[in-house]
Amino acid sequence: MSKSTSNKVALIVDDDEMDQYFHQKTIKESGAFDGIKSFHYADDALNYFRDETNAPIDVIFLDINMPRMDGFEFLEAAYSEFGNSFAKMVVVMVTSSLDPRDLEKSKKFGVIRDYINKPLSVEVVLKVADLLED
Repeated sequence: MSKSTSNKVALIVDDDEMDQYFHQKTIKESGAFDGIKSFHYADDALNYFRDETNAPIDVIFLDINMPRMDGFEFLEAAYSEFGNSFAKMVVVMVTSSLDPRDLEKSKKFGVIRDYINKPLSVEVVLKVADLLED
């Protein structure tokens, strides 16, 4: 898997401060993305997409269990509001959930390209970056 330098931007949506820190560190270490945006709340991430002047996002590393709006509610709202333009994104569910219903629910969203348990690894980030080449 190759490192790429095509101005790719990753978005992290996770309410846990330590997970945010480790996700950012891992993404930077991978060298696969030139920019990282992060939000602790999914509704704040949704507001980011509403502002067309913001940098485009190539991939979202999305937690499931968050206050205010969980990862699935975020996806439903984004699909509802942005339709096909959002459906072209790559979303990776990064979760500590062991509930098999979450994995099954994730399969209903075509935009979810991978479902992994925390912590995020450099190998996973590189694999996800390669998905963007497809």
